[in-house]
This record gives sequence, C-alpha cells and structure tokens, in this order.
Amino acid sequence: MYGRLPSLSLPRRADGEVILPPVAPDDVLHNSGLIQQLAVAAKDAALLRGVLMRTKEDPSSTESTSYAPFSLFPSPVPKKLFTEAYEVQQDFNMLVDRISQDSEFLTKALASTVQVDEFTAGLFSIYKQVLEEGITQTITLGINRSDYMFDRGQDHSTSLKQIEINTIAASYAGLAERVPDVHRHVLNFWGKSDEAAKILTNNAVKGIAEGIAKAWQLYGSPEAVVLFLVEKVSRNIFDQRCLEMELWYKNIRVIRRQTLDIYERGSLDDEKRLFVDGYEIAIAYFRTGYSPEDYHNDDCWVARLLIERSKAIKCPDIATHLAGTKKIQQELARSGMVEKFLTDCPKSAERIRATFVGLYSIDEGPEGDEIIKKAVEDPEGFVLKPQREGGGNNIFGEELKQLLGNIKDGPKRSAYILMDRIKPQTVKNYLLHPGSALKLSECVVELGVFGVYIRKCRKLVMNESPGHLLRTKSTEFADGGVSAGVAVLDTPYLI
Repeated sequence: MYGRLPSLSLPRRADGEVILPPVAPDDVLHNSGLIQQLAVAAKDAALLRGVLMRTKEDPSSTESTSYAPFSLFPSPVPKKLFTEAYEVQQDFNMLVDRISQDSEFLTKALASTVQVDEFTAGLFSIYKQVLEEGITQTITLGINRSDYMFDRGQDHSTSLKQIEINTIAASYAGLAERVPDVHRHVLNFWGKSDEAAKILTNNAVKGIAEGIAKAWQLYGSPEAVVLFLVEKVSRNIFDQRCLEMELWYKNIRVIRRQTLDIYERGSLDDEKRLFVDGYEIAIAYFRTGYSPEDYHNDDCWVARLLIERSKAIKCPDIATHLAGTKKIQQELARSGMVEKFLTDCPKSAERIRATFVGLYSIDEGPEGDEIIKKAVEDPEGFVLKPQREGGGNNIFGEELKQLLGNIKDGPKRSAYILMDRIKPQTVKNYLLHPGSALKLSECVVELGVFGVYIRKCRKLVMNESPGHLLRTKSTEFADGGVSAGVAVLDTPYLI
C-alpha cells in the first residue's frame, strides 16, 4: 500500500554517482497519519527494549527516564563500505596498540601540542612519570571505536572515510545493541516483515564484555573487581549498565566510582595492587577522564596518576589514551607513517590508509602557514579540531576562519589540527527526540565500529571487531562529525 523498500541494488544517476535511497519512499515520509502511528509504536518499543537515557530535566534521578533519541527508520548503508569498516577495525586495533608502545614517537609527535594545550600536557606528564618508574602491568586492554562517514569523491564514488578513532570511553555499545529490535518492530508495524528480517543483529556490548572478562581472567585474582570510572552525573548511564550487567552475568563483580573517590579512598599496596573501598581492582575501565572538565581540581590528576602507577589493567592506559589524540591522528596521515608501524602487515596499512582524508599540522612554520592560508580562503572545505574527545568540539565555516585569524601568528595554533571536510550523501528520515515535534529532516549518517584487543607482554591474545554504532544527524547541524546532543541512534539497512 505504501510502497516497498528499496532493493539491495544501489540506484545510480547518469553520471555514475551512487544515491542512498531512503528506506521509506516519499509517499510514506509525507503521510502524516502513518508517521504518527509509526512514531508512537517506535517510542513504546524503545522504552520496552531499554533504549533509555535519563532526562535533561532531572539527569541524576533514578525515577525519571525517557527513550534515547533515535531515528524512526533504519538508514541505508552500502554493504561494501559496512564490510570494509569491520575488516579494517582489527588493523586499527593493532596500529593503536603499537603506537602506544612507541614512547619516542608519542613524545616527538606531541611535543608542540603539550607546549600549548594544558590538558594534553597533564596527560603526558603522567605518561612520563609512569615510564620513568617502569610499567607494572604487562596486560593491556583496549576498547576503541573508529568512526566514519561515506564520502562523495570527485569521481562520484562513495568511500569510507575516517573521522576519528576513540581510544577512551567509546560509548553507546549497549544502546546500539538494542536499537535493531526497535527498527524491526517499526518495519513489522508498517507491514514490511521481509525487510524487518534483514535488520542485522548487533552484538557490540556482548563482544566488549567478552574482552573485559578475558582481561579479568588474565589478571588472575578471582576476588578482584572491575572498576567503572564514571562521571558524577551521566544521562547515558543505561548504556553503561548494559555492559555492567553482562559482566555480572559472568559472575564478575563491578563497582562504580568517581575519580575523586579514588583520590579519597584508593591506595596501592607493596605490590602496587590498587584497592578502593577494600576491593582489589583488576580492571580500571574509564567512562570519564577524556575531557578537561573531568579533572576539576588537582585531586583528580593525583587519582589518575595513582591508577596509572598501579598493577590494575587500565582501559585505556595513559599511552593508549594519548594514541587517540587528534595530533596523533594527523601525524599518522603523513606519508609512510602507518607503514612504519605495520611493516609486517602491508595489507593492513593499505586498508587503513584508504580510510584517511587530508589531515594537516598547523604548527608554526611554512607547512602550517600554507595550510592555514588555504583554510582561511576556503573555510567550508576544512574542519578545525582541538585535542578533545566527546563531540561538539569541532570548528567550521566562518568560526573556523575567525579563530585561525586570531591564532595564526602564535604558538596556540599547535593545539589544533586541520582536516579536510567530509561531504557525505544525505538521506531523509525522522529523528525522534523526547518532547520534540515530528519533523522530516535531511540527514547524514556516521558509522562507528568497536574494537577490542588484549596484549599480554608483546603478543596480541585477542583482536576483535565485536559490533557497531550507527548515528544520524540532521544536516541542519551536520559538521563533518557528530556533535554531542544532536546525533541520534540508528540501525544500518544494508543496500
């Protein structure tokens, strides 16, 4: 009655450009009565399936929750690019791990940044102290997420291009695992049971829990616990709880503490085992600590150092945290740099290199001067990125032009990198936000693939790509990346 979903073949224009068709055709997208029914069914399904967040109005309350923002329809994703993203994730896991073991590279690459960025300098100071004392833990656990958009090339092709890699507090695995059931229900409610059956299952949180559990076993103390380091207030607590419950199902005790709790009640014994409130900590898993706001006084820095000096397995350790900075991402884009770390894996280096867009240093000197000049002349062609995680930090357009004009003649420019702006294709969808009216939007999608790896001494004993996260945002806010508070959860519909 309302038209069938697109076939699995990609429609193309005469010039060869790949077009991403919406899952729902225009006659459905503009059928307000049907959309209202589908939206009600979708929201109830989200609440039923646990796609939840605490509310903006009362973010600390355990009594007040709503659904996490999500798209009404799943979004089309080219199957080829989806597969490529999964295949390259294990390569990225290996690359990040090798970077984290190269103190000479990290020191040289971050030398200019730590002179002008106080936050990165604080992290690097801890890194130096740990290196001088000697690393006490030979087991490394990494949980990361590499994020991509589908870029339209000059030849009209669509390719997978990396926005960033998150090596600390890579979130939304828990909620992403639950969204497919919501979209299956939407499609079934609409009468599209065949299409609903094609929605992929996502095992992101289960795979991440397997990695934490294996690391916990390798720690070798059955009474030791997993510590979740968390913010004082987290609207996204249910995403964390999904992972926590998976560990409880495996009979692994989890405790949740804030950074200041570690300062006030944490200690090391003679063997540098970390204890908090009497619990021995096997793994310190960071869901905070990636932003300057997370270190609101010196006590927080003392606590981070205490954790890093301990025998606990850190996820991430300080070296891996630094390996995920924007400056390192930019340095890796230099010719031959990825290949240097993966000399024994040329195919891995090739796959990684294919996902890169232009990344540029704007440090003082001729190279930085030239790229700043280009960005000022074409501010819509670039993204200015500070050394920050968590979304909402990138700078575009006229704001980029103005900021570069203010910092171009001083050392503060080393706190940023420039990146070519990705120009993804758009697709129509409804983005459901609690309390907001239904509105048809032109959207762009961002695909993230989670990676989990464990290294014992110098050997990887686990290297997996356990799941994915698809997020969608309106082009009204699109910025070549996803900003906090704007992107919504989504599900890929492979085409």
